Amino acid sequence: MDARLRITALLTASTLALALGACGEDGGSAADPTPAGSTTSPTASTSPDETSQPSEEPTSDGSPSEDGGGSETTVPVYFVGDTPQGARLYREFRRVGGDPYVEAARLLTTGDALDADYRSLFPEGAFADVRAEDGAIVVEVADDGWSAPGELSRNGARLAVQQLVYTLQGVAQERLPVRVVDAAGEPAPLFGVTGDLVQAAPLEVLSLVSISGPEEGATVADTFTAGGVASSFEATVPWEVRDSSGKVVVDGFATAEGWMDKLYPWASEVDVSGLEPGTYTFVAMTDDPSGGEGGGPMVDSKTITVE
Repeated sequence: MDARLRITALLTASTLALALGACGEDGGSAADPTPAGSTTSPTASTSPDETSQPSEEPTSDGSPSEDGGGSETTVPVYFVGDTPQGARLYREFRRVGGDPYVEAARLLTTGDALDADYRSLFPEGAFADVRAEDGAIVVEVADDGWSAPGELSRNGARLAVQQLVYTLQGVAQERLPVRVVDAAGEPAPLFGVTGDLVQAAPLEVLSLVSISGPEEGATVADTFTAGGVASSFEATVPWEVRDSSGKVVVDGFATAEGWMDKLYPWASEVDVSGLEPGTYTFVAMTDDPSGGEGGGPMVDSKTITVE
């Protein structure tokens, strides 16, 4: 599948996921999750545009893998990235084998992000088990190593908890409460937070712009479709292609489907036919009418190879 068809498939899946993003815990709109079990072409990258981000609810693809007759699922994993307004969550879609809850949690806790700009706030360690049970997502801790915030600030602990909530609700494709328990099945704190964990409002914890396609490391040629979700001034999403020196060699903008109250999908055709083959960076950002007075725009970027 060529780059344009691959990214178009990704954006289509993302639009479907958007319908699942309803209200956050404070009644705000959601961003999208694409739960485990949604089906898409095994060769297309299932990257639902975060338009609906969780409340993005889970977003995963249960299509069979073509490799060896095994089965793989596409899961959303939320990592942390820096913005002028502080750390926020960014989402990657990853194909995993095995139980999607367990594998998504493993990627999150190990900080195994494809994008070098992303990281996890979880210290080293792993959960003993993660499963859907009795109308909730049950997360079993292996010990009390994550019971207290440790070196995390209060905001850091809150964002780490939201990493887990957004990721697992994305796998479930449903905004189920996340319940942390010990080996005996008793409620256990996570970074000092107790009780059922629920999703925070997307505009409070998610980046206000993100790229669903092209994916990190994608190879493109001639013209490709870029897209993602954003909440940007007057729905304007500027984008740039930069060379290895950081020079802007192509630029333009997309118009999202809306702004202010939630994250909306955006998409744009990007013409790189005039560029020499090589490695470039595709950058999308929020519009900044203040001219940097508020710290500057939020940004997401992906390394791409132009054939």
